[in-house]
Amino acid sequence: MIKIGQYNKLKINRLTDFGAYLDGGNGVEILIPSRYLPDVPEIGSEIDVFVYTDSEDRLIATTEHPYIQVGQFGFLRVADIHPRVGAFMDWGLPKDLLCPFNEQRDKMVRDNIYLVYAYLDYSTKRIVASSKIEKFLGNTYPEYNLRDCVQALVYQRTDIGYKAIVDNLFSGMIYTDELIDHPEIGSTVRAFVKKIREDGKIDLTLKDTNGERAHQIADKIIDLLHKNGGHSGFCDKSSPEEIAKTFACSKKDFKKALGYLYKSKKIILTETGITLP
Repeated sequence: MIKIGQYNKLKINRLTDFGAYLDGGNGVEILIPSRYLPDVPEIGSEIDVFVYTDSEDRLIATTEHPYIQVGQFGFLRVADIHPRVGAFMDWGLPKDLLCPFNEQRDKMVRDNIYLVYAYLDYSTKRIVASSKIEKFLGNTYPEYNLRDCVQALVYQRTDIGYKAIVDNLFSGMIYTDELIDHPEIGSTVRAFVKKIREDGKIDLTLKDTNGERAHQIADKIIDLLHKNGGHSGFCDKSSPEEIAKTFACSKKDFKKALGYLYKSKKIILTETGITLP
């Protein structure tokens, strides 16, 4: 079954002067214009395409990549405003994505950028956007385990941290007091589940509590020791500022890495710092 607004692997049914028709199943054919076809298209071969509707609401395929697809959130710029319909947003395809007036949290302004969710309007079979993002989040209870790795889209800074959208499904929070480097609004970061609250919202951390972070810092410590002839004045008494400047981590994470290296007998703790065995 065709997934409108998403990527599909479809077979070439027949070739024409202006492109090719792809097999959409159940007797449905989808046009892909010539400019998106491989140099030597072959009937029966399969290609990966994004399927959406053109200005006349006909299904059409492209090998171009939109900024977001159905079921995803993203920041898009308003390309134009239609006084009776809504805002048309640039999403990287020739036909702009409509955000109707009734799906706008605040009245949109041309050339401004907004966080929106793309979804398929099943009554019209059209892909539309909505900036009323809350209604698309937390509609099921998260089934993550603690320390599970997730993708978090950072979208707003608050007094206590950064609001994020977790895996395009849930609301999350990254707390400022745990951060060394602050994420940029609009960036997607790798995060880890710290706690799932009763309301289904997720507390996140950017620290890899499974130990990968400690191993990364440990590698930096070993590299520094090799560069300094096998000795460094860094130790568990070093200041947080010195540690952050050299290793880009918190003192807590630095001490975890030291502990890992010491237990692995990869370093020796001395009164003046640390040395290689």
